[in-house]
Amino acid sequence: MAYFANVSAVAYEGSASRNPFAFRHYNPQEVVAGKTMEEHFRFAVAYWHTFVGNGSDPFGAGTMQRGWDRYSGLDLAKARVEANFEFLEKLGLPFFCFHDRDIAPEGDTLQETNKNLDTIVAMIKEYMQSSGKKLLWNTANMFTNPRFLHGAATTCSADVYAYAAAQVKKGLEVGKELGAENYVFWGGREGYETLLNTDLLRELDNLAHMFHMAVDYAKEIGFDAQFLIEPKPKEPTKHQYDFDAATTISFLQTYGLKDHFKLNLEANHATLAGHTFEHDMRVARIQGMLGSLDANQGDMLLGWDTDEFPTNLYDTTLTMYEVLQNGGIGRGGINFDAKVRRASFEPDDLFLAHIAGIDAYAKGLKVAAKLIEDRVFEDFIANRYRSFDEGIGLEISSGRATLRSLEQYALQNNPIKLESGRQERLKALLNQYLLGE
Repeated sequence: MAYFANVSAVAYEGSASRNPFAFRHYNPQEVVAGKTMEEHFRFAVAYWHTFVGNGSDPFGAGTMQRGWDRYSGLDLAKARVEANFEFLEKLGLPFFCFHDRDIAPEGDTLQETNKNLDTIVAMIKEYMQSSGKKLLWNTANMFTNPRFLHGAATTCSADVYAYAAAQVKKGLEVGKELGAENYVFWGGREGYETLLNTDLLRELDNLAHMFHMAVDYAKEIGFDAQFLIEPKPKEPTKHQYDFDAATTISFLQTYGLKDHFKLNLEANHATLAGHTFEHDMRVARIQGMLGSLDANQGDMLLGWDTDEFPTNLYDTTLTMYEVLQNGGIGRGGINFDAKVRRASFEPDDLFLAHIAGIDAYAKGLKVAAKLIEDRVFEDFIANRYRSFDEGIGLEISSGRATLRSLEQYALQNNPIKLESGRQERLKALLNQYLLGE
């Protein structure tokens, strides 16, 4: 059955095209900075927003019109699999991502839940083999069910912790079965509301133990996916343990896990933490921890995770600048963890939204590549810090300087001459490149 009968295959038609169901900037085979666009991006569709989300919010019921919603239970799950692969094929994207509870319903017992999961995983595997589509990453939903109201790996209940461990074990097995290139840990409720009832050290220790057990089990079963942690500062818990890139890296270093993980960074999560997306990416990049990206954007007038499709060219350019400086995204990709607005309820809107985001990233890639080719920022930064490449600055950079030697230098009372950071000029240059001037 075709769930998107109104849409045929989406193709690249160039910037002059006025066809809303065509790419104007994303040409999968166009080579930019030594790789095709398809290789740069490794775009993925998010199962939860695209095929499960119904458009509901705290103030209203769902609005989405979806052909598969006439079904229920396992029949609904099977219909969503069909819709997913039809969507990927027509959009021409290579990857998809899911939580375990996105693809199959929970049963009354863990045994029944796993049986449901096995049924759908077998179906997905058949579709993957016939279509050539791949699983960028999978993860376990350990935040929706009421059992996780105190958390999963950071719960105060040992029974819940054991259930979460069993769910992670199954998730790793599913990832191996489907050839997932990555496995993501997102701590949806791994945090606290108040320290008045929280044993902070115990929760952090238990969280690290869960990660170590996952590392050990993946080795045991031969699942060689890259492990990823996705930072988020708040929502639903007031303070989550994976607050931002820096906090998460510190946690991994503290518990001896840094060699086993990289970060899956999301734009809207970074802004909720009070950062730009490129800030969290830069922090991860310089630590060798940039693993994969969730592409979306937030509304700066709202204080929650709105998960809008990314259309801000300024942001997508600086995102791809970091990716190129990183030498690429490795085994990761760019997953559209984004949902259409509640009023964009027709099935065709799913295509229009993804096309908008894909084209925004394609334009950002081309601009970022030109900025790097022309060394617009690199040369300016090198010049700005040139005082550390000679004289007393070189003594500092090489580690030879001491407090005594620096005091002796300062006591010479040589005039200190500062130079402008030229922030506005650099932003104007970025605008010129965006405008193609």
